[in-house]
Amino acid sequence: MFSKILIANRGEIAVRIIRACKEMGVSTVSVFSEADSTAMHVGLADESYCIGPALLKNSYLNMGAILTIAAASGAQAIHPGYGLLSENAKFAALCEKCGIKFIGPDSGTISRMGDKNEARIMMKDAGVPVIPGSDIIMDAVRGRAEAARIGYPVMIKARAGGGGRGIRIVLSENDFEPAFLAAMSEAKSAFGDGEVYIEKFLSPVKHIEVQFICDEHGNTVCLGERECSVQRKNQKIIEESPSSSVKPKIRKEMYEAAKKAAKAVGYSGVGTIEFLLDKDKNFYFMEMNTRLQVEHPVTEMVTGIDLVKWQIRVAAGIELDFKESGTSLRGHAIECRINAEDPLDNFRPSCGKIELLHFPGGPWVRFDTAVYQDYVIPPFYDSLIGKLIVHAKTREEAIRKMRAALCELVIEGIHTNIDLHSEILSDHEFSSGKYTTDFLSRKDYI
Repeated sequence: MFSKILIANRGEIAVRIIRACKEMGVSTVSVFSEADSTAMHVGLADESYCIGPALLKNSYLNMGAILTIAAASGAQAIHPGYGLLSENAKFAALCEKCGIKFIGPDSGTISRMGDKNEARIMMKDAGVPVIPGSDIIMDAVRGRAEAARIGYPVMIKARAGGGGRGIRIVLSENDFEPAFLAAMSEAKSAFGDGEVYIEKFLSPVKHIEVQFICDEHGNTVCLGERECSVQRKNQKIIEESPSSSVKPKIRKEMYEAAKKAAKAVGYSGVGTIEFLLDKDKNFYFMEMNTRLQVEHPVTEMVTGIDLVKWQIRVAAGIELDFKESGTSLRGHAIECRINAEDPLDNFRPSCGKIELLHFPGGPWVRFDTAVYQDYVIPPFYDSLIGKLIVHAKTREEAIRKMRAALCELVIEGIHTNIDLHSEILSDHEFSSGKYTTDFLSRKDYI
């Protein structure tokens, strides 16, 4: 086991990892930007080092500075959390070159799965169902021909990156060229890679993902699915586990597909396969996330397995001590992402001082956050400030518990999306479990 780990992240996930390390008896090193000097993760870690100015490129994305601090502090491993450098193949390769363990899959796996087109090809070869689509397309004329072959509506997608960027939905041939050029431009700006491909646009669909973990001893265990169909601009807002739409037969088939995918790339660590499930209960591979997911707590709630601890143990070469047959899903869990933003002002990010703060309590209520009373939220980073998670025996009880917890959650001084979550959970379509990825847009919530 590692004796010291550097956490190359910030916010609630950095705090989450530090807490796991403390429980495991592992020393922690945090890095922080000048704007984060008063952040919670700075005080919680055993050692903390300023890594640069506020902008991400000068601090949390500064690979050289992070590796220098890791080496100087004697850290044996780096945990990237999610976002930032967590799916950066170059950073993982640099860690390997420096003899520092990257807590995640190897750089080759990250690179192959980060190329969405290559990932599709690998999954198809492995026998995993994929959405009908094209290879890489670099000119609009060929793209229009491929779109006609696939059949409208289609989706233009960036081969690199994620987070909903570099994606355009095209309903007809007349709309293709401007959408194609816009997707390429956005992908180039966001990821430094303007290459795109085309897929059949499936709608209505559910967004279902399977959590899996692989050790270095040949064991792969699937830990249930998560329903992630409440989305705004392809970004998840509410997640739950299990999905009321995934029956045992489909769950078994998804597990088998996830295992095929993991085996095809020689995976080691915690990972997620994202699927689209159509109205006829056919599912298709969308992408593999080679990192810890934001929504991992709902899986922890229904399985009783600490994913962060096991992610660290697997990276240290420890064999899994549980099997899939012993990890049946217990009860139901829901997570609401609490963002510092104003839903009434086009979701404008909100920053400033937290004047009043109160967290909900009670059995099986969890709030993962890095904010505290009088904390000043800086304007430079992601708007996610916390994740409210509840667990109950049934989905109906979990919805009631979450609504009660949202009523008790108080964050004053900034705008948040707490009220929006309450509205969504009170909506009949959400309560029925039949909602799909277009739910929010159809309901005029966004």
